[in-house]
Amino acid sequence: MSRGKSGRTRNEERGSTKPKATSSSLVPRSFRITDCHIHIQPWRQLKPAVMETMRRGKEDRFEFLLSLMDDPKLLLRIMDEEGIDRVGMVNYPSPDLMGFTNDTNDFAARYAEADPRRLIPYGGVHPRFAKDPAGEVRRLVDLGVRMLKIHPNHQCFPANAYTDGLDALGALYKACEDHGLPVMIHTGTSIFPGARSKWGNPMEMDDVAIDFPDLPLVMAHGGRPLYMAEAFFILRRHRRVWLDLSGIPPKGLLGYFPRIAELEAQLLWGTDWPSPGVESMRRNVDDFLGLDLPESLKRAALEGNPERLLPTRA
Repeated sequence: MSRGKSGRTRNEERGSTKPKATSSSLVPRSFRITDCHIHIQPWRQLKPAVMETMRRGKEDRFEFLLSLMDDPKLLLRIMDEEGIDRVGMVNYPSPDLMGFTNDTNDFAARYAEADPRRLIPYGGVHPRFAKDPAGEVRRLVDLGVRMLKIHPNHQCFPANAYTDGLDALGALYKACEDHGLPVMIHTGTSIFPGARSKWGNPMEMDDVAIDFPDLPLVMAHGGRPLYMAEAFFILRRHRRVWLDLSGIPPKGLLGYFPRIAELEAQLLWGTDWPSPGVESMRRNVDDFLGLDLPESLKRAALEGNPERLLPTRA
């Protein structure tokens, strides 16, 4: 077993512990798990107040996490240790609130070069700042970005703001639709300073799904913790909208979505790691496998559905 300078294992240095046994007959190693939502971003761009919020609760391993943002080989080693085959690396520009500039897109593309099969880069275009939204989407595609992230809370507009004058957002959606580039939209709240949680209501996705019928849409977080009823309505009305399970504590999933079995074909596994409150990718997988849910649903979320949306590239 590999140990660090402190004499502790690498998992112990990261603050994680041995996962508890699951009551499911399935184990993580029996899947080719894709975690569709982790945060590998240029954290050194974060504004000081945002950085302090990110640091809270993980002071003992924050320097490790900062180094993780610089070293894809370190991430790949963690993925190997935790039985994670692929990850979707969320990135998006939010220069005025979070600190992330458009360089976040180049960062994601460079990071993914370490293993293009396993590291899936996401990027973004900020419609309040973009001069040529369609051109910027085309550049993302040329960079190899596999999904575009819209974060209404951090970019300060609702997901349907094109219906109220933000024409650049409509142009962005249309360009993604034309390129077949999936769009992930944050729903629910955010704890970061300045975040506008009122724009996290999934109902705004209703307009987007109607107005861009061929655009693959991913609803991140299922509106947690305030908008689950709205999220479930949208997901049942628009069966081509995917539900990214990240940010929902797995042990509470059935409380948030008691009828989740109806959404089996739309579920995407995600953890939001290493965001506040998420200790490890593997622990969330273990907790999910321990739920009283059909094994077909677990396999669909962890393996089958992510492969349908984001097919593995050699």
